[in-house]
Amino acid sequence: MAANRTRGQRAGLTRQAVLEAALRLVDQEGLKALSMRRLGAELGVEAMTLYHHVPNKTALLDGMIEQVVAEAVPTEFGAGTWRADLSAYAHALVAALDAHPHAAPLLLSRPALTPRNLRTLEAVVEMLHEAGFSLPRTLDVLYSLTSFAVGHAAAHAGRIDGAGSLASLDPEAYPLLVAAARESGEDAADARFAFALDALLSGFERELEGGPAEG
Repeated sequence: MAANRTRGQRAGLTRQAVLEAALRLVDQEGLKALSMRRLGAELGVEAMTLYHHVPNKTALLDGMIEQVVAEAVPTEFGAGTWRADLSAYAHALVAALDAHPHAAPLLLSRPALTPRNLRTLEAVVEMLHEAGFSLPRTLDVLYSLTSFAVGHAAAHAGRIDGAGSLASLDPEAYPLLVAAARESGEDAADARFAFALDALLSGFERELEGGPAEG
């Protein structure tokens, strides 16, 4: 006799499929469009079926962040130097958020401490600690880097980089601002991100070379 299965199992759904569908919906229509009822309709099931895979909407949102973070972890993560790994992670996180711009506010507003995300964080902390950073400093490095990357992605998604607006100002009233913006060019955001990321990583490196931090 076949074992009894829940409605969620009979629907052939998995947690992964639910999270991927939620992210697609938000990509297409924004966070305001996301509800358990609407997501169920997208998947062709009743909303209650989804609760077999995500217990509530909070868990659904956390799972969506997990999906984005998973896209941002390079396949070769942990194989290079700590600086190369962090640089690759920051660039990959920005790329993932560029692909899912409506997810940026989620990363800024909630920790999303799912088991999968926690394993990623544990791996980064281990890598940094083995490189010589104190345990408290590993979190400082991780959170400052992530906040920087997410903030850049959020600004890019909102088209609030500012250079384009500065370039259109009155050059007689603001000659230096206008000149700086125009010389930067229309596609300066990527170069600006690379410059700031390199400066951030160089700061981490200088501290590490100066000896282990206290704490």
